[in-house]
Amino acid sequence: MFDFTRNHFELFGLPARFRLDAAALERAYRELQRDVHPDRYAGAADHEKRLALQGSARVNEAYRTLKDPVARAEYLLQLSGIDATAETDTRMRADFLMRQLERREGADDARAGHDESALAAILADVQRESGQLLADLESVLDGDDREAARMRVRELRFLAKLGDDLRDMQLAELDR
Repeated sequence: MFDFTRNHFELFGLPARFRLDAAALERAYRELQRDVHPDRYAGAADHEKRLALQGSARVNEAYRTLKDPVARAEYLLQLSGIDATAETDTRMRADFLMRQLERREGADDARAGHDESALAAILADVQRESGQLLADLESVLDGDDREAARMRVRELRFLAKLGDDLRDMQLAELDR
């Protein structure tokens, strides 16, 4: 019925690389979901229903992982034995951390001064850097530089958290 031993890329019949054909992923996802959807097994034995439910959940998890570029990069690194989000690994580039500290301070000042445009500018800057890191991640990951890829993934996760915090600040300003 369903081979649970395949990795996410194998599951969808895609090459295990960062650069991904989004349309092929979408087609493969729909086809697999059609095959394993629990509704197709409504009249089946309990163990077949359970397998269908597990298969559907696995397909959904794999799809979410591969659709999200940062999650896809983390997964590729994981396949290589690298945990990019290990809590014990706190190494980051000093210039990157300094830029984030300056952004946080700027955001705090903007919030204290109720300067919505300054918050928006900082958020736009974070989004721009995230886009650059994603482009860089593609070349280092598909180029097989796992250490540089690990660092980019950590930085992207850091920027995602900062972006969320900035959006929360913006919402707080709107509610004010």
